[in-house]
Amino acid sequence: MTLRLPLFGRILIWLLLNLLILGGTFGVFLWTELGGESLLGRAAGDRSQAPAGALMAELRDRPMVEWEGAMARFEEAYPVRLMLLREDGSLFLGAKLEVPAELVLRLRALAQSGSGFDNRRSGPPPGQPPEDHFEPGPKGALGPPPPRSGPRSSMGGGRVFARAGSPAKYWLIHSNPIRGPGLPRGLRMAMVSETLSAGGLFFDVQSWFWAASAVIAVSVLWWFPFVRGITRSVSQISAATERIAEGRFNTVVPEARGDELGRLGGAINRMSVRLEGLVSGQKRFLGDVAHELCSPLARMEMALGILEQRADDNTRSYVDDVREEVRHMSTLVNELLQFSKAALKPTNAEMMPFPMAEMTRRVVAREMPEAADLTVQVPEELLALGHPELVERAMGNLLRNARNHAAAQGPIRIEAFSSGPHEVIWRVVDSGPGVSESELDRLGEPFYRPDQSRSSDTGGTGLGLAIVKTCMAACQGRLELTRGQERGLVASLVLQSPSEP
Repeated sequence: MTLRLPLFGRILIWLLLNLLILGGTFGVFLWTELGGESLLGRAAGDRSQAPAGALMAELRDRPMVEWEGAMARFEEAYPVRLMLLREDGSLFLGAKLEVPAELVLRLRALAQSGSGFDNRRSGPPPGQPPEDHFEPGPKGALGPPPPRSGPRSSMGGGRVFARAGSPAKYWLIHSNPIRGPGLPRGLRMAMVSETLSAGGLFFDVQSWFWAASAVIAVSVLWWFPFVRGITRSVSQISAATERIAEGRFNTVVPEARGDELGRLGGAINRMSVRLEGLVSGQKRFLGDVAHELCSPLARMEMALGILEQRADDNTRSYVDDVREEVRHMSTLVNELLQFSKAALKPTNAEMMPFPMAEMTRRVVAREMPEAADLTVQVPEELLALGHPELVERAMGNLLRNARNHAAAQGPIRIEAFSSGPHEVIWRVVDSGPGVSESELDRLGEPFYRPDQSRSSDTGGTGLGLAIVKTCMAACQGRLELTRGQERGLVASLVLQSPSEP
């Protein structure tokens, strides 16, 4: 089953996919040009510089026995684990985690080379401290800090940021060693996190999320009026063409737009005007022809009556055959007249409420006065809205169709009921042979008859259901034809309820 999406939804989906592709391309470009690990490492180091500097200042002012407490307080404030590592990668103090082998190799290489992890950045000139060397002096002191014998750390410079280990964790190791009396050579601080963000210490995912959301929101707001205008025009054109296909040629499409959609709307309006003229002229011509045929047919029947009185026994059978054909032609002409009258009935015909039960009794008395297998279930208080003459003609045609095709094969049931607050349904259910699914869709087309109806016994002309559909269209209702549960045909007239606003 194919998923059907409106044009507006498809355009918005393509817009979002376009933004995602652009964002992914930009991310790949940054990763390729700047190096993914280097880029994230710089961001993580920059974000952690201030809190790590504060921690190192606290360690500087405290004896070594209090370092674990200071590190524990830092871990409570941020979702990371702290470790002080020797230059060979072994643990000096902090969380007892296994250092990945690749980081141990980089620590040893760092110790041998005496440089930082990040070779992209050159070190400071000889005799100068690192660019982001952190060694705060006493509070309120101005100028360069005095030399101290406590631990020192450079919280900037080259850093390493990697995702390593099993299970994988994010490791941020500051390259410059911590120096002080009694401390191992090359002692470095490592921060370990289970997530990339580390509670915002390494990477602020939330800011990126809000930035991406803002870009998408601005793009959607920018495109929304343009897309909405196109989809509204397409929806109006689609609805108008559907109404024209149903025969409502007085439909008008807005054509105020100055683009192709506006020209399309104008073309549809001109087409509907021409179609209305052609169809109305055809129906009027059909009605005029049928009306003109009534007089010669009446004269033929009168002549046949005179001929029958003068015919002998040998020619009387021929006269009867001619009379049968003339009566069949008269029936066809009468139905053509009814069809043309119903088709030419204005769509704004006078609509009024009427009792369904009373109209049903009149139709039954006229079409099936002596039916034994007829059941009528129509509430006395049920009202419907429509043109009484057209609705009664439609009811009569449906009941006559059931009488001709199914009265001899089982009971016929007439029922009426309210379907929700706005619709009333009048239904005829028969027990006849019914029709196939392929023929069901074509019932109601002028002059169409199923194969089992093409016999002289039933005498169908193929206009009965077409007249019903035309009458219902003039009453702003519809005809629904379905197959019975076991056999037969279910014909329903769907009318408006008087309670509909």
